Amino acid sequence: MNRRKFIQKGALTGSFLGLGGLGISAMENALDDSAFAKTLLSGVQIANNAKHTFNLNYAPHIGMFKEMAGNDPIDQLNFMADQGYTAFEDNEMRNRPIAEQEAMAKTMVARNMTMGVFVAHKIYWTEPNLASGKQEWRDEFLEDIRKSIAVAKRVNAKWMTVVPGHVDLRQNIAYQTANVVETLKQASAILEPHGIVMVLEPLNFRNHPGLFLSESPQAYQICKAVNSPSCKILFDIYHQQIQEGNLIPNIEQTWDEIAYFQIGDNPGRNEPTSGEINYKNVFKYIHNRGYDGVLGMEHGNSIKGKEGEQRVIDAYVESDDFL
Repeated sequence: MNRRKFIQKGALTGSFLGLGGLGISAMENALDDSAFAKTLLSGVQIANNAKHTFNLNYAPHIGMFKEMAGNDPIDQLNFMADQGYTAFEDNEMRNRPIAEQEAMAKTMVARNMTMGVFVAHKIYWTEPNLASGKQEWRDEFLEDIRKSIAVAKRVNAKWMTVVPGHVDLRQNIAYQTANVVETLKQASAILEPHGIVMVLEPLNFRNHPGLFLSESPQAYQICKAVNSPSCKILFDIYHQQIQEGNLIPNIEQTWDEIAYFQIGDNPGRNEPTSGEINYKNVFKYIHNRGYDGVLGMEHGNSIKGKEGEQRVIDAYVESDDFL
């Protein structure tokens, strides 16, 4: 048992001993009218029943555990919480029916899970929408941002993913950067009053050739130019291992602009321990910096079926054992 698990187990034991002769049932009866007490009891019971206690807020996605949990998104969320995961992310949340968004949000609140990112806008994989500076593409992007605010509020999301699109081969990179910065400044002005953060995701050249935003120093420079609490970096460890490597030094250099992490091992973009990245050391560094945000598990499973899903859980237990 690692140090954190020992401390948390002791804290839970202390909570029960502090009740004296009152058991859980007696406490519920004594404080029957207190919504706070019921919520507290529920949280204690869930924490006590979770299979694992992680040091960081790893966030699975829909489909990752469908063989073990079934196809229903609510069942999958409950399964994640039962395993000890304290966060969740869903790139497709914006496209889900409102009723489903609301049901998922209700489940996350009940299970004390933090909602991670969803994709905020239409991504242009082959056209230079934001880099071009064309007003029609800027207007479309800003309208998507406005619409995504309603989604974020519905599902209690603080972060939304932004990918600026393809490079404009007919313009100097400096002009393209100025175009992107101006658009993001306007988007930030829309987001700031709501406390919502768009996180810019650099993507690697191999999986996504020709995109404008590819490296963490570039994202850092753009965030400094936009100069807004609503424009930060999504540091995807898988993409940056391919694009630039030197992971921990680059995380250190860009730290004050990072608001979100995503995970995937290389090669294969699967769970930690399936490839070359020493995730235990990377997670340890992030934890030691005091990061309390979300780390999205934006990867596949290296093995199919229930065996592969259990392997994902085991990989996170192993990689999280750094204290």
